[in-house]
Amino acid sequence: QELKALLEKQGTTDKPLFKIENDPRITKVGHFIRKYSLDELPQFINVLRGDMSLVGPRPQVQAEVDLYDDAAARRLNVRPGVTGIWQISGRSDLEWEQAIRLDLYYVENWSFIGDIQILFRTLRVVIRGKGAQ
Repeated sequence: QELKALLEKQGTTDKPLFKIENDPRITKVGHFIRKYSLDELPQFINVLRGDMSLVGPRPQVQAEVDLYDDAAARRLNVRPGVTGIWQISGRSDLEWEQAIRLDLYYVENWSFIGDIQILFRTLRVVIRGKGAQ
C-alpha cells in the first residue's frame, strides 16, 4: 500500500521502479554510494549462491513483472544478473522500453564473449559513475 501511494505521488504507477532522479531522501553519502554502484555489492552473495549471474537482465520486483507484456516476459527466461546490457548503455538515463529492448537483445543473442565485454564495459561505467542516480 505504501509503495502504491509513493508511485501515485510520483506519477509512476504504470512504469518500472527505476531510482528516482533527485530523490530528497538520499544523502550526499547515499548519492556517492549510488553513483558508483556500491549499493549493488550485496548482490554478489546471490551470485555465489547461484540465484543470480554476473551478467543478465536486472532482477525486477513483482510489481514490475506484472507490467510485462509477452515480449518483455522473455527476459525472465534467463537468470538475472548484477549487470547487464542496459547498465552499460545508459543505466538510469534510459526509458523503460529501451531497457526492455536491450535486455531482450541480450537474451536472444547471448554469448560468453558478450558477457566478458559487458563486464569490462561495466567497470568503465561504474568508475566514471555515468548514468547513475
